[in-house]
Amino acid sequence: MKANYHIVKIDKYIIKKFIGTYLFILAVIIAIIIIFDISEKIDNLVEKEAPLKAIVFNYYGNMVPYYINLFSPLLVFISVIFFTSKMASNSEIVAILAGGISFNRMLYPYLVSAFFIAMFSLSMNLFIIPPANRVRLEFQNKYLKDKPYVAGNNIHLQLHPGTYVYIQSFNTVDNRASNFTLETIEGHTLKSRLNAESAQWDTTKQCWVLSNYYLRTSQDGREKIVSGNQIDTVLSLKVTDLNQRTNIVESYNLFELDDYIKTQKMRGDMRVKYAQIEKHTRFAIPFSAFILTIMGVSLSSRKRRGGIGMNLGVGIALSFVYILFLRFSQMFVHSGVMPPWLALWVPNITFGIIAYYLYRIAPK
Repeated sequence: MKANYHIVKIDKYIIKKFIGTYLFILAVIIAIIIIFDISEKIDNLVEKEAPLKAIVFNYYGNMVPYYINLFSPLLVFISVIFFTSKMASNSEIVAILAGGISFNRMLYPYLVSAFFIAMFSLSMNLFIIPPANRVRLEFQNKYLKDKPYVAGNNIHLQLHPGTYVYIQSFNTVDNRASNFTLETIEGHTLKSRLNAESAQWDTTKQCWVLSNYYLRTSQDGREKIVSGNQIDTVLSLKVTDLNQRTNIVESYNLFELDDYIKTQKMRGDMRVKYAQIEKHTRFAIPFSAFILTIMGVSLSSRKRRGGIGMNLGVGIALSFVYILFLRFSQMFVHSGVMPPWLALWVPNITFGIIAYYLYRIAPK
């Protein structure tokens, strides 16, 4: 007999339970996070004299979407475990299956709900969270974090094909680079080399001011050497490229993120990994809604002696394991063990296998 996949009364009942529980737990979790965050940061906010309007709208107003997405897998799993366990405890699952509805058909409204949550999470990731993060990070950098001191040592960058920059160290307090070198290479031939004891970013002229510089150029087999105390140099390298925090990638939309990854790859900047992790995480987290939904239904559809508490405990434990696994998988990228696209999907692949196993042994 062919299953009917039109939305019927029992489907509406399950969808209402799923979405309603999800939104309720979401509201509770966000309220708890805000309360704890306020208690932790209140001293810094008062000390830095942050305006109340900026605290409410710029920080917490834009922090909510970030945490909704961050804890989305946890909330989906707990929601499914909670209301499905309650249905099983009230013998509703038994009644549904005894009424001729297969376990696969019973999963249908769950997957429909998971689809809406996944699309909601994906839309948040691509369109809502990046601009919200931009405002939130600006607030954090201004009122909650000290200015970073050193962007890095021994910085090697390719500004564009054939043009390379080396900086021994960069100080973000005064935007000064020490032991600055700019090389232009054509094929295997060094066309020019510019060395400077230091390079200072001029905010007014928007250029680099080189001190105690030494320029060597080669053309048609002839070399020319020029030196001096100071010279202005315009490069496709701005001070923001050196002193920005790695979490700046959270404020880029998908197109900006792709452009940033392309630029950082061309430059050979190791911080490109943070952008690649951010990009693949935005797609991996929404997809997890389907996997965790199947796991949740398979785990909680059977009536247990421990009741809802037992199922809920298992659900919370597994959902936290998933989140920790997702964070831990980022280490595979930084260590070079796996490419970013694979590392960020390993938790979904692993939990997908677990979900399939639980589905196979679930009561039918």
